[in-house]
Amino acid sequence: MELGIGRRLPARGRARRRAQWPVLAAVAAGGALGSCARYAAALLWPTASGAFPWTTFWVNVTGCAVIGVLMVVTTDVRAGHRLVGPFLGTGFLGGFTTFSAFTVDIERLTGTGRATTGLLDLAATTLGALAAVWTTAHLTRRVIGWRAA
Repeated sequence: MELGIGRRLPARGRARRRAQWPVLAAVAAGGALGSCARYAAALLWPTASGAFPWTTFWVNVTGCAVIGVLMVVTTDVRAGHRLVGPFLGTGFLGGFTTFSAFTVDIERLTGTGRATTGLLDLAATTLGALAAVWTTAHLTRRVIGWRAA
């Protein structure tokens, strides 16, 4: 790979870059599947215009709950294959949780005179997501402790 006039990336750098392709593919595949799952949830439980966006709320809280479990399992229990984290965490759950749609929901609500609902969504989703990660991580660690005892 050319770095500039007459300079090339060392062989070690090229090998390291090639080793990242499987990670990129795992993130992309997981992201595509997670995004499809999020879209399916939106189709199954549509939100009426101006109403509290329950589907987005529950997708984000559920995704964060799974992130809490995944975080503990991959760090405390077993590392697993090197592509599990990128596929499930960054890819699938990154595509499934929809914090960009959460932001758009808040903007739409506040822009249409429903500022109270928008602020409620902001607070509820933020607190719900953080509580979900903490709770599931804590409970997963307890379950693992019981199994080890």
